[in-house]
Amino acid sequence: MTKPAPVDDTVTIPDLINDPYVIYRRLRATTPVVRIPALGRTLLTKAEHTRFAKSTPELFSTDDPNTPMKRAFHAHTLMRKDGDEHLRERNAMAPAFAPRNIRDHWTGIYRDIAETYVARLPRGEVVDLFPALAAPFAARCLAHLLGIEAATDDEMIHWSQALIDGAGNFAWDPEPFAIVDAAHDAMNALFDRETERHLVEQGPSALSAMVNASDPIELSQIRANLKIAIGGGINEPRDALCTILYGLLTNPDHTTAVKDDPKWFAEAFEEGVRWIAPIQVSSRVAKEDVEIGGHLIPRGDVVMTSQASAGRDEDIHENGEEYDLFRPDKTHQSFGVGPHFCQGTHVARMMLVQLLLPMLFDRFPNMELADPSSVIWRGFGFRGPLNLPVRLN
Repeated sequence: MTKPAPVDDTVTIPDLINDPYVIYRRLRATTPVVRIPALGRTLLTKAEHTRFAKSTPELFSTDDPNTPMKRAFHAHTLMRKDGDEHLRERNAMAPAFAPRNIRDHWTGIYRDIAETYVARLPRGEVVDLFPALAAPFAARCLAHLLGIEAATDDEMIHWSQALIDGAGNFAWDPEPFAIVDAAHDAMNALFDRETERHLVEQGPSALSAMVNASDPIELSQIRANLKIAIGGGINEPRDALCTILYGLLTNPDHTTAVKDDPKWFAEAFEEGVRWIAPIQVSSRVAKEDVEIGGHLIPRGDVVMTSQASAGRDEDIHENGEEYDLFRPDKTHQSFGVGPHFCQGTHVARMMLVQLLLPMLFDRFPNMELADPSSVIWRGFGFRGPLNLPVRLN
């Protein structure tokens, strides 16, 4: 008889927020399928197991009622829906992410934004690129993509962090929810104002596509879709950029390579999101009894798939704990697997690989980390550096 997953009650949420990777490394070696009481979930840390759970929707549902997401987003979002219900809401925004729109519309707008934001950085000074570039660049690009250009960078950044903190509030502390509740009032008011404009001025943005559809989704879900995009669409490119720059600037041979041949920017991107996945974990609910890694996952049990851990799986990556631009296989699951594969993946690659990274190295070819040891990394559900002090030479 297949045994249930072992229990590890030594893992705490604060430990995971501080440094989940040391925990994942231990679990992959000892108990890759393990029940974590602090999370109330069975954690999967091996790549084959996380891929299996996320790519078999007939066995695993995304509709986990016990995550903080519904409370944080004031809605049952497409991230917690399956099948046709999920596809309908995903497709409502799809025109904004179409390859033709990316090529013919967003790339030009994003290039202008990148040039403006990079040009305002001072030469020869130490600048924290997290607040000075990474966050506002991601915010301004996303505001255009969503069709809510009236939102300021600061508003977008605050709303995103409020949503992220609420959705990742597995301890169910009241403060993050109070902050996100206030953010909803401001977001909804802006959405209503921008909707009136898009009903007259139809365009390629996500909001315009949704409100002008022949069979539009419900208003509550239009709002929820925009908020999902705000939650993930800022932190993913923001944290990926800072992670990539940290990885490159702590390896002189890496910086030489990207300056000598721009092809390496694409490799730098993939290695960055493999090494530190911006969105670290996902939840799935077993729809029936399932065996994973020799253990029984009973029907109704919630598994937490760690794409962060999967990206460092020793079965796939040698020295996976290290950032290595020249790694031949940069396989990762950082943008998801299966029906919930991240809709904004190609936009994020365009933003960083085609635009921002080349511009930064062109303007500041000798930039360097002021003090690598001062960079602070935090997060369990979402993870990245909280600061990135760079001397812009």
